[in-house]
Amino acid sequence: MSEVSQRARFGQPAFVVGLTMAATFVLLAALADIIAPGSTSQIDIPQAFQSPSLQHLFGTDNFGRDIFSRVVHGSRISLGIGLSTVLLTGIIGTALGVLAGYFRSLDGPIMRLMDALMAFPSIMLAIGIAAALGAGSISIVIALTAVYIPNTARIVRSSTLLLRESDFVLAARALGAGHIEIIVRHILINLQTPLLIQLTFVFAYAILSESALSFLGLGLPVPAPSWGNVIADGRDYLSEAPWICISPGVTLSLAVLSLNLLGDGLRDVLDPQTSDNSKSQ
Repeated sequence: MSEVSQRARFGQPAFVVGLTMAATFVLLAALADIIAPGSTSQIDIPQAFQSPSLQHLFGTDNFGRDIFSRVVHGSRISLGIGLSTVLLTGIIGTALGVLAGYFRSLDGPIMRLMDALMAFPSIMLAIGIAAALGAGSISIVIALTAVYIPNTARIVRSSTLLLRESDFVLAARALGAGHIEIIVRHILINLQTPLLIQLTFVFAYAILSESALSFLGLGLPVPAPSWGNVIADGRDYLSEAPWICISPGVTLSLAVLSLNLLGDGLRDVLDPQTSDNSKSQ
């Protein structure tokens, strides 16, 4: 691909907008103490239900806590749990997918286990695991990892099935390369593109699911400034103080949108053939 063509692909609107928005949220989380230095848990009843103003950009909640500070600090929680889920899902899902796709004898047992996990609606499976393990960030990460491993494993497996029959793998096998060498030097390297795209979407789904679990009381315990907790705090005051729910809700939507756009953009940049085929159809 020529340099001009590469620049054109990296300059696609979905990729640029998604990357810019995602980088903004990362910066927001990294500089939370500077951007929103106020307390996220200190109760100040006289300041309760203050509408958005210069003093309180997103207003205050029923306990007088500054919603802007809670939303900004909540970005650390959401991104941290999302990143942890992505790392675990990527490691375990890739390992299972490669084993199932490369070794025929392991394909059946591993894929039947993945099918069993996929038989449950994702949010119901996450709720069940989180409820069994108890509230906390570790429980959420474990629950979400269990939910997103099957799809990741299936994508890696399908790519591995194609790669194991490719000419360069057959040539490496003919030259005496062992299974470990082939997997590490030829299979895993060529899985980077589909895996990176998949994990970008997993990141978005994990952030959304974490907020849903927190909203249901199965996430981080109150008064942790999770976006789901902040939305849950305002559900009883939608008529008199809608800003309590609107501010974290819009922030959550923008964060998920940014990662979805980034995933679509990466697919166009890293896998242009697939993108061109989909557009032609």
